[in-house]
Parts: sequence; C-alpha cells; structure tokens
Amino acid sequence: MALPSFSPCKQIEQLIAEHRPVAGTQLVLAYSGGVDSEVLAYGLAEFAQLHPEYRYLLVHVHHGLSDNAAMWQTHCVTRAKQYQLPIVVKRVQVDSGPRVSIEAAARDARYSALQSVMEPGDILLTAHHQDDQLETLLLALKRGLGPKGLAAMGTIQGLGKHFWLVRPLLDIQREQIETFANAQALAHIEDESNADSRFDRNFLRLHVIPQLKSRWPAIAATTSRSAQLCADQQALIDEEVGARLPAMLVNLPHRVFPVLDLKLLAAQRPLWRAQLLRGFIESQGHAMPSVVQLQQALLQLLDAKPDAKVEIRFQATLLRRFRHYLYLSEYQPRCNVALSNLMVDITTLPLADVATRIQIDPQRQLQFFIASQGVRVRMPMPGETVSVRFAVPGSLRCHPHMRDKGRELKKLWQEFDVPPWERDSVPLLYFNERIVAAIGYWVERKFVAASDQMGLDIQLK
Repeated sequence: MALPSFSPCKQIEQLIAEHRPVAGTQLVLAYSGGVDSEVLAYGLAEFAQLHPEYRYLLVHVHHGLSDNAAMWQTHCVTRAKQYQLPIVVKRVQVDSGPRVSIEAAARDARYSALQSVMEPGDILLTAHHQDDQLETLLLALKRGLGPKGLAAMGTIQGLGKHFWLVRPLLDIQREQIETFANAQALAHIEDESNADSRFDRNFLRLHVIPQLKSRWPAIAATTSRSAQLCADQQALIDEEVGARLPAMLVNLPHRVFPVLDLKLLAAQRPLWRAQLLRGFIESQGHAMPSVVQLQQALLQLLDAKPDAKVEIRFQATLLRRFRHYLYLSEYQPRCNVALSNLMVDITTLPLADVATRIQIDPQRQLQFFIASQGVRVRMPMPGETVSVRFAVPGSLRCHPHMRDKGRELKKLWQEFDVPPWERDSVPLLYFNERIVAAIGYWVERKFVAASDQMGLDIQLK
C-alpha cells in the first residue's frame, strides 16, 4: 500500500501559522544531517523562500563521539550552502562515566548548544516524527511515568523560559520521510551508533517497534492519540494546580521566592498533595523528582514533628522544612572560605547614585550606598573600623530599630523567620566590636542615622 505523501514545507507552514511569531523571529533547525533532519532542512529552505520576514539558522552539533563526526560536519555545511541557509557548528563535550547515560548526556549537551545561539522568542525546529513519539511513549511506560510523561512530545511546546520548540514532522511516519528523501534524491548521513541496540531507543527501533508494526500497522498513530489524551488530562491537572497553589504560597520578608505552607498542603486530599508539591517545585524552575522520591518527600515533610529538622536532596534541589513552611533551593556545597569575615574601607564610598560592591561569596555581594532617606546606618566615626562578619554567637544581644526592647540574636532569628541553615550566612555589619546591622533585616537602634544626616544604605544582592 502506497504511503500518503506530504510536504515538509507545508508541515512547517501549518505550525508557524498556528504559533504566529512576529516578523524577525529566528527559526533554528537542529540539523544532524540524518534523513529526518535532512528532509526538514529541505522543507525549511522552501519555507524560507516564501517567508523572508523571518530569520533562519541551521545548527549542527558536533558531539565528538564518532570517528565520522568531521565528515558529518562537512556534509551539513555543504548542504546548508545548497539550501542557501546559514549554519553554525557547535562542538560539545559529552559527559561520560559508569553511572551516566550517554544518550541523556548527549541530549543535554545538544539542547544546551542549540539554546546558546537562540534569542528570547526564537523557535527551535526538530525533526521528531511519529515513530519517535512511539519510542518516547514506550520509554515512559518502562519508567513508570504518569500522564505528564505519557503525554510524550507535543507539536508546539515551551523550551525553557524564553524559547519555543516546534516539531513539524510529529504526525509523519518514518517510512513517509524516507520515501520523500528518496524521491527528492536527498543525500544524508547514517550514524553508525543507530545500529547499536545497547541504547534503549535503538533497541526499541530495531527489535520492538518492527514487531509491533507487523502486528498492528497503525500503532504509531494510535499511540500518538493516546499521548495527546494524556496531554489533555495533564493540562486539566496543571490548570487546577495553578488555581489552587497560589493560596498555599507565602511571601516571607527578605525572600525572593515564596515558600509553601505545609499545613495547607496537608489539608488537601492525598491525591492532590503530590500534584501540588510537584507544581511548587516546577514553579521555581527545579527538575522534577521521581514518583517514589516525591511520595517519600511528602511522608517526611508532612509527618515530621513541628521542631524536626527535615532536609531532602534530589540531585541539585534541596527541600527543607522550617516550622510549617517548605523552602526550596539549589544545592550548594558548603564553603567555609566564602563566609570569611571582611574588612570594609568606607572611605572609598562614592556619591549616592553609585554603589561600592563587595563580593561575600560566589553568589552574593553587598552594595554600599550613601543615602539621606529611609532607615540607614549612621556614618562611621574616625577610628571606627568597619567589618562584615558571619556566624556570631546566638547569645549576642541585639536591638533592632523597629523593636522597643532588645533580644538575643537566636531569638531574633526565630522572630524574623530566618531558617537555621541561613543564619550563619547572614552578613552582620560591625563598627569595631559592636554589631551595627543584620544586613537585609534590621539596623541596631543606636546606630540609625538621624533624620538630617547622611547614612549608609546597605543592600544584599
């Protein structure tokens, strides 16, 4: 039976019309030189002739994993000239190791390279097709994923926070693509690693999917429909999470990101707790833990005693409980040198509109301004040495400017909802041996500048 014909140009045109990018948007094609991306490059060349209002770029990623990589690069550069499309070659280093998936590492390196040449709003085109969708769905089943994983790939999806990913060939069969390439006499490369069934995708492509298709010829199309149904269900879940989650978030003073109220989370039905926790993690841009990890985290977070110290790490993500709030942050190895005490030369301070900056650790810096308004530290007197210190004893008595009475530092940390793991990293300003301010929290009452005096406005960035 003859395969239905298709036009890669029209496939691109249909999705671009649906997305409606503004004139000047760059369309970037992930161009390996394999038959799939070759057909898509052919279609993009035709589309570019019809739509000069957009910018175009082919990107070939040189992984360095094959002895033929240089030959593939030459092929892609040559073909790009024939298509009259600009091309860049990005060389990447693929991480390898005993517990590292080469497939996953190569994919991560590839997408990082592709995004490095893109600007906000740009569109990345990939040549994923219907059989790739079937492979993705089968892998999701192997991993025990839920509706989000089973939704597999979409024709138009967000890529990170700034880009779009479009897959014009997602409803086209592999055989259709190969037939089109043969009809147009399109030269393309053959990656020898595609014959290595040690890789999961290759095993499915070489041994499993042919058997499935011989029994059920339409299985790629029907599983694509299943993936779309899962995507629709996940969209409804995401919509409901988006409606419920904001009421459970708390914006604490001195924090960039909100925290999650665990009392409110515990009040939800059990099936919703995991969805809401997942939504909270995703909303702050962190990678998703597995289903098992998520369930274990819920047990530890919700069943812990009020004063229990709960700290859970998923790769680069830390979940920590303080009182009844959940704090989310990126894991950073401890570095004692980064919190060394610092001497500050106030005589170098310039005019009020320019800051003196002091780096206190790799992620943070202090900015000193001379200011005449707001709560500010009085200027140091002659002979007063200015320093920034960390991790002072909790027994130190302090008197914040907004309180009538003084209190021990450890009690103030609790009063200001400063989690225990952050207390030692709060910069404390000293004049000689007297504390002047907990930067970002308060100024000591005796060191507040008078209303008619210039003072120091110190900000932590």
